Amino acid sequence: QVQLVESGGGWVQSGGSLRLSCAASRSIFSINRMGWYRQAPGKQRELVAYTGNGGRPNYADSVKGRFTISSDSAKNTVYLQMNSLKPEDTAVYYCKMADVMGEYWGQGTQVTVSS
Repeated sequence: QVQLVESGGGWVQSGGSLRLSCAASRSIFSINRMGWYRQAPGKQRELVAYTGNGGRPNYADSVKGRFTISSDSAKNTVYLQMNSLKPEDTAVYYCKMADVMGEYWGQGTQVTVSS
Protein backbone atom coordinates (compact mmCIF):
# COMPACT_ATOMS: atom_id res chain seq x y z
CA GLN A 1 0.00 0.00 0.00
CA VAL A 2 1.03 3.56 -0.68
CA GLN A 3 -0.56 6.68 0.75
CA LEU A 4 -0.27 9.78 -1.39
CA VAL A 5 -0.58 13.34 -0.19
CA GLU A 6 -0.83 16.22 -2.67
CA SER A 7 0.02 19.81 -1.90
CA GLY A 8 0.75 23.05 -3.68
CA GLY A 9 -2.66 23.90 -5.01
CA GLY A 10 -4.21 27.30 -4.60
CA TRP A 11 -5.46 30.38 -6.35
CA VAL A 12 -3.48 32.09 -9.11
CA GLN A 13 -4.17 34.63 -11.81
CA SER A 14 -4.15 33.69 -15.45
CA GLY A 15 -0.58 33.39 -16.71
CA GLY A 16 0.75 32.45 -13.31
CA SER A 17 2.48 29.31 -12.10
CA LEU A 18 2.04 26.66 -9.45
CA ARG A 19 3.97 23.55 -8.53
CA LEU A 20 2.06 20.59 -7.21
CA SER A 21 3.73 17.94 -5.09
CA CYS A 22 2.66 14.39 -4.36
CA ALA A 23 4.48 12.72 -1.50
CA ALA A 24 4.33 8.94 -1.17
CA SER A 25 4.38 7.16 2.17
CA ARG A 26 7.15 4.81 1.07
CA SER A 27 9.86 4.50 -1.52
CA ILE A 28 8.72 5.02 -5.09
CA PHE A 29 11.53 2.86 -6.39
CA SER A 30 9.07 0.09 -7.26
CA ILE A 31 6.50 2.48 -8.71
CA ASN A 32 6.39 1.88 -12.44
CA ARG A 33 3.93 4.58 -13.41
CA MET A 34 3.00 7.93 -11.87
CA GLY A 35 0.79 10.66 -13.12
CA TRP A 36 -1.46 13.60 -12.55
CA TYR A 37 -5.16 13.81 -13.33
CA ARG A 38 -7.67 16.58 -12.92
CA GLN A 39 -11.40 16.94 -12.60
CA ALA A 40 -13.27 20.15 -13.21
CA PRO A 41 -16.82 20.69 -11.91
CA GLY A 42 -19.34 18.76 -13.99
CA LYS A 43 -16.65 17.05 -16.03
CA GLN A 44 -14.99 13.66 -16.03
CA ARG A 45 -11.57 13.13 -14.55
CA GLU A 46 -8.92 13.45 -17.23
CA LEU A 47 -5.28 12.55 -17.55
CA VAL A 48 -2.92 15.52 -17.45
CA ALA A 49 0.53 13.93 -17.50
CA TYR A 50 2.24 10.67 -16.69
CA THR A 51 5.68 9.16 -16.61
CA GLY A 52 7.22 5.83 -15.81
CA ASN A 53 8.67 2.59 -17.11
CA GLY A 54 11.73 4.50 -18.21
CA GLY A 55 9.83 6.22 -20.98
CA ARG A 56 9.42 9.85 -21.84
CA PRO A 57 6.73 11.82 -20.05
CA ASN A 58 3.39 12.14 -21.80
CA TYR A 59 1.06 15.10 -21.64
CA ALA A 60 -2.48 15.95 -22.58
CA ASP A 61 -2.56 18.18 -25.64
CA SER A 62 -4.14 20.95 -23.59
CA VAL A 63 -1.10 21.25 -21.30
CA LYS A 64 1.81 20.45 -23.62
CA GLY A 65 4.51 23.07 -23.41
CA ARG A 66 3.07 24.48 -20.17
CA PHE A 67 3.17 21.63 -17.65
CA THR A 68 6.11 19.44 -16.65
CA ILE A 69 5.98 16.23 -14.64
CA SER A 70 9.04 15.15 -12.69
CA SER A 71 9.99 13.00 -9.73
CA ASP A 72 12.53 12.85 -6.95
CA SER A 73 13.02 9.30 -5.74
CA ALA A 74 15.11 10.47 -2.79
CA LYS A 75 12.05 12.39 -1.54
CA ASN A 76 9.46 9.85 -2.73
CA THR A 77 7.75 12.71 -4.47
CA VAL A 78 6.36 13.47 -7.90
CA TYR A 79 5.81 17.03 -9.06
CA LEU A 80 3.73 18.88 -11.60
CA GLN A 81 5.11 22.26 -12.59
CA MET A 82 2.33 24.30 -14.15
CA ASN A 83 3.19 27.47 -16.05
CA SER A 84 1.13 29.89 -18.11
CA LEU A 85 -1.98 28.78 -16.30
CA LYS A 86 -5.38 29.42 -17.86
CA PRO A 87 -8.85 29.60 -16.33
CA GLU A 88 -9.68 26.30 -18.02
CA ASP A 89 -6.97 24.65 -15.91
CA THR A 90 -9.17 25.17 -12.86
CA ALA A 91 -9.87 21.76 -11.33
CA VAL A 92 -9.06 19.41 -8.51
CA TYR A 93 -5.75 17.77 -9.32
CA TYR A 94 -5.08 14.19 -8.28
CA CYS A 95 -1.87 12.25 -8.11
CA LYS A 96 -1.87 8.58 -9.06
CA MET A 97 0.83 5.95 -8.75
CA ALA A 98 0.85 2.30 -9.76
CA ASP A 99 2.99 -0.72 -9.09
CA VAL A 100 2.53 -4.46 -9.44
CA MET A 101 0.30 -4.48 -6.36
CA GLY A 102 -2.22 -1.92 -7.54
CA GLU A 103 -3.09 1.71 -8.10
CA TYR A 104 -3.05 4.49 -5.52
CA TRP A 105 -4.70 7.91 -5.53
CA GLY A 106 -4.19 11.01 -3.50
CA GLN A 107 -7.01 13.07 -2.02
CA GLY A 108 -6.68 15.88 -4.53
CA THR A 109 -5.67 19.52 -4.36
CA GLN A 110 -7.70 22.42 -5.72
CA VAL A 111 -6.24 24.69 -8.38
CA THR A 112 -8.18 27.82 -9.25
CA VAL A 113 -7.07 30.14 -12.05
CA SER A 114 -8.81 33.49 -12.33
CA SER A 115 -9.04 35.49 -15.53
